[in-house]
Amino acid sequence: MKTAAPRSYHLDVDISPERAGQVRRILAAHLRHWGLETLADPVGAGAELLLRAIDRHTVDKRATVEMWWNGHHLITAVAEHDPDLRPDQDLRACLARLAATSDGWGCCATAQGAKVIWFTQRARTGRRAPLVPVAPLPALRTGLDLPRALPAAG
Repeated sequence: MKTAAPRSYHLDVDISPERAGQVRRILAAHLRHWGLETLADPVGAGAELLLRAIDRHTVDKRATVEMWWNGHHLITAVAEHDPDLRPDQDLRACLARLAATSDGWGCCATAQGAKVIWFTQRARTGRRAPLVPVAPLPALRTGLDLPRALPAAG
């Protein structure tokens, strides 16, 4: 995993069934370039799921995909441009799957009436620091000399 250098990526897409798979591969290539290969599968699957659902439920086949990396989380957003799409009804199954496979998600409207659906993935490192046993400190009895007996006063 790379350091916490913020990164972003923007892609405008004309949606079609085969284009959704291509976008998945494009996003995976960018994530590998950023050193985030572990996020390629869940992010690609989520973006492809949203693009396919938007393709089925909208008339306007344009969308925008953006990714932002902040060092801990990757935020992926898919914006569609159809003001008639209702995410709460038309995309209910898609959003349920997205909620089950991501760390967080949400939806918001733009000033033009379009919707942005976003989801986050937390970067998990595969490396773990091994626990090293610590040698015990010497006991108090072994660390101090015993007091000497005082000579008896005569």
